[in-house]
Amino acid sequence: MIGLRNARAVANLAAASALSIFLGACGSMSLPSLSSNTTAEPTEPGVAPEMPASIRADEIVGRWGLASFQNPTDRARTEKMAKDQCRQPYVIGAGQSGGVVMHLADQATPQELRLKGSPSGKNYIGPAGPTPGEQDREIVSFDGRVLITRFIDKDAATRYGNMVYVRCGPRA
Repeated sequence: MIGLRNARAVANLAAASALSIFLGACGSMSLPSLSSNTTAEPTEPGVAPEMPASIRADEIVGRWGLASFQNPTDRARTEKMAKDQCRQPYVIGAGQSGGVVMHLADQATPQELRLKGSPSGKNYIGPAGPTPGEQDREIVSFDGRVLITRFIDKDAATRYGNMVYVRCGPRA
């Protein structure tokens, strides 16, 4: 009698397992869309495809004094500190593919990055890919003489703050 109960329990467990696998497979299947546009790729919310920026790469190539601030009330003082750094400027180079050569957060070696626009009108600097990407930095403001950027990655943004670049010498 005990053997019969164990056999039934094992059979019930096997049936439940098979049913779970079957239902799990059904949930992962996708049905064709009823719309006529079946080639559209879904996009992540808040992430747009790459589009041209309103700032050209050649506008930011050059030698820059660099400093950063966390508190917006420190902006003017930080701009002066960045200007003082022109004795040891940060150089933004021209990339071979039309981008700019800069450092990503926490990277010792600079690499070519793109200037990317967005439907909202914001501009970003970062590697190829979705905008804004996790490694991108937003161009908060740019007037030809002062460039202010902020990293998209929250950890990098907290550590680096608002990066203030002040052009060293005359505008290119």
